[in-house]
Amino acid sequence: MTNFIRRTKIVATLGPSTDDKQVLKKMIQSGATVLRLNFSHGTAEDHINRVKKIRSIEKELNCFVALIGDLQGPKIRISSFKTKNIFLNKGNFFTLDLNIPEHQGDINTVGINYKNLPEEVSCNDILLLDDGKIQLEVIKINNTKIFTKVIVGGYLSNNKGLNKLGGGLSASALTKKDKQDIKLAALLDVDYLAVSFPRSPEDLQKARLLIQQEGSVAKIIAKIERAEAILSDQIIKDLVLASDAIMIARGDLGVEIGDYQLIGIQKKLIKISRQLNRAVITATQMMESMIVNPFPTRAEVMDVANSVLDGTDAVMLSAETASGNFPEITVQTMSKICLGAEKVPSINISKHRLHKKFNSISETISMSAMYAANHLNNVSAVIIALTSHEIALLTSRITSGLPIFYISNCVKQLRLSSLYRGVIPIHIDDNFIKNKITNNSIQLLKDKKLLNKNTNIVMIKSNQKNGNEIVNMFKIIKVT
Repeated sequence: MTNFIRRTKIVATLGPSTDDKQVLKKMIQSGATVLRLNFSHGTAEDHINRVKKIRSIEKELNCFVALIGDLQGPKIRISSFKTKNIFLNKGNFFTLDLNIPEHQGDINTVGINYKNLPEEVSCNDILLLDDGKIQLEVIKINNTKIFTKVIVGGYLSNNKGLNKLGGGLSASALTKKDKQDIKLAALLDVDYLAVSFPRSPEDLQKARLLIQQEGSVAKIIAKIERAEAILSDQIIKDLVLASDAIMIARGDLGVEIGDYQLIGIQKKLIKISRQLNRAVITATQMMESMIVNPFPTRAEVMDVANSVLDGTDAVMLSAETASGNFPEITVQTMSKICLGAEKVPSINISKHRLHKKFNSISETISMSAMYAANHLNNVSAVIIALTSHEIALLTSRITSGLPIFYISNCVKQLRLSSLYRGVIPIHIDDNFIKNKITNNSIQLLKDKKLLNKNTNIVMIKSNQKNGNEIVNMFKIIKVT
């Protein structure tokens, strides 16, 4: 029944481990409502084949899955070595050299792929390799060479990422590869386009324009992973407002600002996004140990649970599903953790926006309906019928323990809502009688055993005014 419906959504990344259609099907059945195509890996043909399987499974299961096309962005990397890897000892001297070709790096030097790096670092800067596992202090810069001293050593292998502690590298958010991948994303009809390393609203607007020029209406996700993106609350708000959703990409962000700073930043990003009516995904290493183990660590369980308690719309799996040994089990485990966290009573009560005034009729109706749903006794569900997905998003910004059933005949809008916390998309065909929408919606959900008898439901629907759909009504109905 409705008490057992998970509200937090799960984003699963596709890769070699999910290419078997039955594995992919089981992942979706286990609770993955959003699937991520990581354009940093795989060919166009790989992504095309994966999307064909997803849409086929969607029809088989009569469900809705949102697709994210995730751009690689300006990931700065070292080049490759003559051998598989090298070992850098603390105190060693190591040079990053623009002129060293592929496969010619050694224990003393390696190439880099970002030509402006010598101009953007200074003596005493700390450069971080492989997500901060290797740390280098800049001691000298000479044209194309950056001379460093190893302050944290270890094994270093080919093409590892490079960051500067504190941020400040100015690589453009959209690379030549990204622009080609935007065309691919449009071809695949993705629902969301994730933009990596944006520094300003202009980066997001440019991506939005490029994908619109390809005929796509994909929504834009801002991946928050640069130190410059969280310098102030105003910068955060500007990026959030320029996007349709954000992703807290804790890997590169943690490297640039330090993991200890991530604690408060994650909570702030989730809070601001919800306040500004945007969806938010918490990502990176959430169940990392399950790449090779069938069980998570207790620390991972608490990490996922805390993100749910913070109010995130979705939690994301990366290598755990893309290349891990247990993709289906990992999704099942994450789902159980989310359900456990959602039982905490305090997260199902919200006083948010009680004293705020609105300019939007739709937002006013949505907030009023959710206030009623949270404060009237014996309410079992909220129904949103035949309106846009934005209404489903607005209602989901108010924390609630109630399922929000979004009923629509528009597949695209239903897929978009698959990312929103607490929203369950329900499809109806074009023959669904609009003038009997209330009774038909209730009967449909009763037939699916999604409504409890002898309870109240809160319903939001739209009326026609001057030929336009205007959301200006909510009602409370007793289910018998």
